[in-house]
Amino acid sequence: MSSSEAVSGMSSERTLLAVLSMSVFCVGASEFMLSAMLNPLSIEFDTDSVRIAWLISSYAFAYAIAAPILGCLSDRINRRRLLLIALLSFAIDGVGIAFAPTLGVAIALRIFGGLASAVIIPTSFALISEVVPRERHASAMGAVMLGMTFGIALGPAIAGLLTTWLGWRAPFLLMSAGCIVSFLIGAATMPKQHISVTTHETQGFKWLGNRSVTRPLLAKGLWNGTGVSAFLLSGEVLRQRYQLDVAHVGMSVTAFGIGLGIGNLSAGKLRRLMRSEERSLIVATGLLIASVAAFNLLSLPLFGALLCLTAWGAALGAGAPLATTVLAARSGRDKGAVLATAETLNNVVILSVIPIASAMLASGTTAMATAVFAVGWGIGAALTLHDALAELSTDRRKR
Repeated sequence: MSSSEAVSGMSSERTLLAVLSMSVFCVGASEFMLSAMLNPLSIEFDTDSVRIAWLISSYAFAYAIAAPILGCLSDRINRRRLLLIALLSFAIDGVGIAFAPTLGVAIALRIFGGLASAVIIPTSFALISEVVPRERHASAMGAVMLGMTFGIALGPAIAGLLTTWLGWRAPFLLMSAGCIVSFLIGAATMPKQHISVTTHETQGFKWLGNRSVTRPLLAKGLWNGTGVSAFLLSGEVLRQRYQLDVAHVGMSVTAFGIGLGIGNLSAGKLRRLMRSEERSLIVATGLLIASVAAFNLLSLPLFGALLCLTAWGAALGAGAPLATTVLAARSGRDKGAVLATAETLNNVVILSVIPIASAMLASGTTAMATAVFAVGWGIGAALTLHDALAELSTDRRKR
């Protein structure tokens, strides 16, 4: 390969990662921005907060149910084309919600948006595994997940400001505009070549019998799901322990977002240091367990708690792209279905753990809530360690 071809390839790769980062940013921001808009939406649709919350629940439910099916579909058709269709659909969905005449129509559109996002996220990571060289997978996935991190962190703030200045429709229209920009740049620059996949080359859901895939899949769902669940309740722990008001709690938990960003950017470096994703995941899950346990169980000053939140975010920020890299590498032609199922499993764990842990926390027993989290991350860490040892044994036999 000539130097000009290498430079062109790197430029094309950077453009692809920029498009994918912008795409998942819009998805993350759209999902989390409603937390700052529930009251204006309740007023607009003349309903109460319970009914308006269906705008969140309907989206999450559609995403969780449809992701494995749509992921399987992405393994059978052109991923590039499917991603572009999903981006355009997500843009149309945002405009539709902004001008929805009734809450029922808005909820139906949110379901449509959940279906589009169920394509965008796993397909983005599947594309990385097909286009980016194997040795740069962890770094590339970390860079794209940084877009999601920014979306989750900045979405509520952007929505709050735009709603105050321009009205509740503005955040939806902005996210639609972002998806249209991603669509236009992606259509013009995204690599058109696609590895042709015929139906007999994919296995549908037969990969469920492959332990080298299901081990890391279950492990990621458990430690990542419980790690996110614990974070969602961390604000209440801070409020109870340090008597913080809502504003100070909000500022404090940004330490987690900072850690996520650090972890996303460090995933590739950790992989190079440890020489494999499997070893890197042992480090990430160990840091996760230590930081969550210290945050919940030790009598730390506020600064110490914030350091734990930062380390906690860094563990998840590095662990997620590393685990996604492992799943994409091992699932072959079925990577779309596997990565989508990983997203669904993560959401299922969160929906299962939060009610139990929040009930424990409400009764003032932080230790019991931590025990609930420990079950998930403990099993996930054990599976991660077992998987690393199994892969090491397999490598030795191949030699």
